Amino acid sequence: MTDPRLSHMRRNMTEAELRLWLHLRNGALGFHFRRQHPLGSYIVDFACLERRLIVEVDGGQHNLPAGLAHDAKRTQWLNETGFRVIRFWNDDVLKNTHGVVEQIIEELKQPRSDFEYSP
Repeated sequence: MTDPRLSHMRRNMTEAELRLWLHLRNGALGFHFRRQHPLGSYIVDFACLERRLIVEVDGGQHNLPAGLAHDAKRTQWLNETGFRVIRFWNDDVLKNTHGVVEQIIEELKQPRSDFEYSP
């Protein structure tokens, strides 16, 4: 059964998510990324399963206590499941897309975890 949040999230990308997706889609960086991808009980913004890398683009609600707590719990679960998580604020992506993409490229060069995730 498909999570009903997925279709809403995929249809309603933020400007920052859209701008970053233009650089990640279709293997543009040499690796396949999935957008709004479910992992466990979470939905991540962008996932490169091959490199075990999650890229999150966060808005202001993530800087509130509830958002910070939720993100910490989610990041901990993803790390325990063998994923690396990198986060960018919407403003970072909008004001310095090239720099954000360069950071993602550097993360993609890092050794991959041998931990295998199976949904």
